[in-house]
Amino acid sequence: MKNQTTVVEFIILGLSNNHHVNIILSVVLLDVFLLTVMGNIIIVTLYGVDHRLQTPMYFFLRNFAVLEICFTSVITPRFFYSLLTERKSISLPGCFLQLLLVFFLGASMFCHEAVMSFDRYMAICHPLRYGTIMNGRVCFQLVLSCWVMSFLITVPPAFMVVLLPFCGPNVINHFYCDTPVLLQLSCVDTGHLEVMIFFSATVILLGTLTVTIVSYGCIISTIMRIPSTTGRKKVFSTCSAHLLVVVILYSSSIFRYLRPGQRGVQDFDKVVSLLYCVVVPLFNPYIYALRNEQMKEALKDACGRISKCLRFS
Repeated sequence: MKNQTTVVEFIILGLSNNHHVNIILSVVLLDVFLLTVMGNIIIVTLYGVDHRLQTPMYFFLRNFAVLEICFTSVITPRFFYSLLTERKSISLPGCFLQLLLVFFLGASMFCHEAVMSFDRYMAICHPLRYGTIMNGRVCFQLVLSCWVMSFLITVPPAFMVVLLPFCGPNVINHFYCDTPVLLQLSCVDTGHLEVMIFFSATVILLGTLTVTIVSYGCIISTIMRIPSTTGRKKVFSTCSAHLLVVVILYSSSIFRYLRPGQRGVQDFDKVVSLLYCVVVPLFNPYIYALRNEQMKEALKDACGRISKCLRFS
């Protein structure tokens, strides 16, 4: 029989083995991470200090901002550290914790996308009933359901991956601990677990995508009936930016996780993963919130108050 040694750590290859390329990537990644976190912190802070933003839309955006800070903090700092120091090893507990958090937080992001799409549908298609239906209790229940559903669908299969035996090799051809790669490295048959994870990804991705498509389909139909050309262009401009983010997020995620017979990771898969791990979180706060007039006014007023305090201090 072949001797088997239990793996005590994994080696994450990252994007490149070239030292100079890694330095450039680390600088770009740090800038992107800081911009992402800063944009989301601004949203959370302004929601708390400006009463004009106490609406269902900004309530969902505030929760989505917190979620994005958590998600990017799970992947980007570890990736940046490995690029800067070229230390590619990660312990088993560290890898498994990252796997669980990425799976859970990623699913929560898709659920929140669907909820925000539904909120925009109610605001645009049913403006007279919007305030009554989307009250504080309903908004809280929708956010809570996102977290609970994501936990119930993603954590059990992810936890089963954690319980798998790993006997070598221990090289992860990715820039974070991803489920398909770990399944490939296990020394037991993982066919049943692959089916379970595929089912979970299908429910999360296609289920939330259906809600999003139906919501934006109704929104576009309503927009086309707006008599004012200026009003129609303004609403359509906002929705088109949202749809662009949705298309990038879902197309990259579906390509990565819903392709049959894909267990390992090719170089192109790592580039695709960058879209939903790094690029989309960067643009989300600026497209969904910081370009809105209410948010701009709140930010301007907050900067004015800070400037006045500094002037008299």
